[in-house]
Amino acid sequence: PLPNCLRAGYWFTHLIPSEILLLDAHTPRGWNFASPVAGSAWSSHRPPPGSLKHRRSWKNTWKQQEPLGSPVPARLSPAGLWSLEYKRELSTPLCLAARRGHAAVLRHLLRRRADPDLAPGGRGPLHEACLGAHTDCAALLLQHKADPNLRSDEGLAPLHLCTLQCAKLLLRHGATINLPSEDRGETALHVAARHCLYDHAWLYLRHGAHVDALSTQEETALNILCGQVPGAEGCLQLCRLLAAHGADVDARDEARRSPLHKACGAANASLACFLLQHGADVNGIDYNGMSPLGCALQGAAFKRDLQPHLVVQLLLNHGSQKIWPPAFTKVLKSCAAVPEVIEVLFNSYSQIPISKTWQHQLFYESLFRLAGTVRCLQHLCRSAIRDKFGSKCHCLIPLLPVPKPLRDYLLLEPEGVVL
Repeated sequence: PLPNCLRAGYWFTHLIPSEILLLDAHTPRGWNFASPVAGSAWSSHRPPPGSLKHRRSWKNTWKQQEPLGSPVPARLSPAGLWSLEYKRELSTPLCLAARRGHAAVLRHLLRRRADPDLAPGGRGPLHEACLGAHTDCAALLLQHKADPNLRSDEGLAPLHLCTLQCAKLLLRHGATINLPSEDRGETALHVAARHCLYDHAWLYLRHGAHVDALSTQEETALNILCGQVPGAEGCLQLCRLLAAHGADVDARDEARRSPLHKACGAANASLACFLLQHGADVNGIDYNGMSPLGCALQGAAFKRDLQPHLVVQLLLNHGSQKIWPPAFTKVLKSCAAVPEVIEVLFNSYSQIPISKTWQHQLFYESLFRLAGTVRCLQHLCRSAIRDKFGSKCHCLIPLLPVPKPLRDYLLLEPEGVVL
């Protein structure tokens, strides 16, 4: 049981593992607390905790400090390191208990009519419980009528911050599934997409989340998902889930970028392939005049480990318009560190002007030998076949009754040299 000093107007010391929190009931609206740094003058010579001298000593120390909100002073500790003397933050005992996951303390405070929605520090107890994944604490707060839609100072509801179990609790107690955050206008589904949380998204969609809800930047959940780094577990699975619930694969954000633009910019070949199979516009243009192919080429040099040539190859095989030949030198400069991209793109033309201001000698020597000459018959046959198939290259070439190496050649698989 907690001591009687929890009553307003008393000083008390509450021990928490690895930290001592000193709470002062200054006003009925909130609690000011400070955590002394180990080695500071006061903490090194303080009286025994709990004694009257201890409380008076801390009270006098507190009164000597500047008003709340002023810069926090720093000093050189005995170890020779600069450290903060203390930290000050508006909070309540209920928020502290929820943050640390102390369900017994939380229950005691709630039984004594603590306000479950009081948030003097910007976040309420329910926010703290959800942030810490303390499901039992969140359940207690909701049982005592905590508002599941209360926004923090950052404009976030508890549903924007929670684990799967906490999300189930919040929805069971009436949390608004499509409540947007105040700054970005993102719903819980947007947050799930940003972190590739398949189970969260499935739960939200089952409870009626709008699959194409727009943020303040006019992004849908699919827009956000396709901009994530490849390899995040569950991203492709989540993309399938959103599409199965009717997500628009060509939804445009405020910059007129589609999910395909973002997947190509992130060198995410698996998502780009999925979007193209579901009818994404391979030649869509954003406000900057950039196509998905342009997005793939723009960031290729910085994503070499992600094999960006796979995205370029995929786009060309689905009928993407090629780079204007006189501008090909710019591609060589931006993609000089990724010769596979240049090879795939170069082989999509029947003939192209060659510049000697390139890198990667072994690869480019094979290009220099082609200066002023006609490409070999094998390559010209490939160009003729690809011109005939057009945007159906990706599905018709694999059906040809020819050996696999020849099919790979027709699909622009890089070989390290050009002929």
